[in-house]
Amino acid sequence: MKDLDISFPLDKFEKLIIDIGWESLNKWINFWDNQKNILSIDQFWNSKVNDDWIWGLALPLLSQSYEFHNKFSDRKIIGISALPGTGKTTLGKWLEAISLNLNFKIAVISIDDFYLPSDEMNLAINNNPWNVSRGFPGSHSVNLMYEKLLNWKTNGELNVPVFDKSLRNGLGDRSHWRADNPDLLILEGWFLGIEPLPLNVNDQTMNSEELSTHESSYRFKIQKNLKEYLDVWNLIDNIWHLKPLKYEYMNMWKLNQEKEMFLKKGNALRDEKLSNFLRMLNVSIPQKSFDLINSYAVLLIDQERNLVESRLNL
Repeated sequence: MKDLDISFPLDKFEKLIIDIGWESLNKWINFWDNQKNILSIDQFWNSKVNDDWIWGLALPLLSQSYEFHNKFSDRKIIGISALPGTGKTTLGKWLEAISLNLNFKIAVISIDDFYLPSDEMNLAINNNPWNVSRGFPGSHSVNLMYEKLLNWKTNGELNVPVFDKSLRNGLGDRSHWRADNPDLLILEGWFLGIEPLPLNVNDQTMNSEELSTHESSYRFKIQKNLKEYLDVWNLIDNIWHLKPLKYEYMNMWKLNQEKEMFLKKGNALRDEKLSNFLRMLNVSIPQKSFDLINSYAVLLIDQERNLVESRLNL
C-alpha cells in the first residue's frame, strides 16, 4: 500500500483481511487493484474520499460480503453500527452499486426505515424529555423488522418500508415500500448492536453529562425497550462498528448532515428541534454501551472522519 495515503496500522489490518478469508494482505491489495475500473469511487463521494476510507473500510466490508456470497449457501446479514452523520448512507449506496459489478447483489437498509408510522410514533414517543419525534429505541416497529429480516433469510424476498426524514417538515414518515431479492443484506443504524446494561450498573455514572430527573427515568424505559431489539441483533452474522475516537464528534457530523438535507430537500431538523435531537443522541443511551457492542470489526475515526484503525474486535 506504498502509493496510498494510509495512516492506520497495517499489522492489525492484515489480521482482519486474513480473517475475512484472504491468504495475505498483498494478495488482497492486488485483487482490488486489478478491479479499479469497476469501483466507480468518484460517482458516489462528492469530494475526493480518502484512501484510508476506501481501503480500510469500504473494500474490507465489500470483501466480506463477497466472501459470504461465494462460500456460504445460507443468506447472510452484515450490520453497520455507526453514529449519525458518519457517512454510512453514502457507503451503503456505493456497496449496492459496486456489488452488481461483481455479479452479486447487496441491499443496504436502515433501522430508520422501520420507524413507526406517524400515528403510532406519536404514542410511542409521547412525553420524552427531549421532545423529539423519533430516533431512540422504542420508536421502531421492531416486530416488523424481525419478521422482514427473517423472511428474507428464509426465502430471499425482501419487502421493507422506506423512511424519508424530510417528510412532515423534517419529522419524517414512511414514503413507500421496497421489494427486492438481494444476495446479501446490510442493516445499518446508530445504536445497532447495543444491548441493555445490567441492572446493577449505576445509571448516573455511565455518562459524563449530568442528566435531568426526567432524562434519567426515561433512560430506564429505553433500557427496557432495547430488550425488544435483541432478536433482531441475533439475526445479524457480523457487526462492523464505525466508532469515533470521541463520542462528541457526532454533534458536528449531524449538524452538517441536516444542513445538507435542508439544501437538497428544503426540510430538515433545525434550531431547537436539532439541538433537542442532538441532546437525545448524546444521553438517551449511556455512552459506555457503545464500548460493549459485540462487533466483528472496529473502525476508529477521528473528527475529520479519517480512519485511524481498522481491526478485528478481539
